[in-house]
Amino acid sequence: MRIIGGKLRGRSLPTGLRSTETLRPISGRIKQSLFDILKVRVGGARLLDLYAGTGAVGIEALSRGAERVSFVELDRRLVESLKGNLELAGLAGRAAVLPGNALSDLSWIPFRSGLALYDLIFTGPPYKDAQKKPLAYTVPTLRRILEARLLAPEGWIVCQHHAKEPVEPPEGLEMFRREKYGDSFLSFFRAPRQLLA
Repeated sequence: MRIIGGKLRGRSLPTGLRSTETLRPISGRIKQSLFDILKVRVGGARLLDLYAGTGAVGIEALSRGAERVSFVELDRRLVESLKGNLELAGLAGRAAVLPGNALSDLSWIPFRSGLALYDLIFTGPPYKDAQKKPLAYTVPTLRRILEARLLAPEGWIVCQHHAKEPVEPPEGLEMFRREKYGDSFLSFFRAPRQLLA
């Protein structure tokens, strides 16, 4: 995993993955595009990285000046690898690594992370299970975020998902941007403007 911007630009960290893993880490191209879009919002932001995996998005955000990042990951091996990488990069003091399931009730996150609201929330759930069957976790995860009231006013949620996964915003969110990269989309959500007035 290579950090592509910020104070740690060019630094490489181990991913903690083996060749047999079914996880799909964010590609360098998508990560570059994501942070090109987010560049004016990352500095000083509080970011929640759901389905954190290798932590590539959250670590990139910390390198680029995010105030604090909370990482949520179910796989205990990746949790330990992520903790080690944050220590290695000198970022552990601005991060919380939280073992947990992003499809479950997320109301526990503020208590364990110390942050009630997030300016940016990134979700990158797996596209397929171990049997290669398509998964559709994006909309259920958006609902969990809304139920737990984790998004700050004016905050954004960014979801990476398969281009064939049907993704429509649940009530309480609007999609305002979508970018396509091969078989992947980045979809951007926020609270509807009338709710912010």
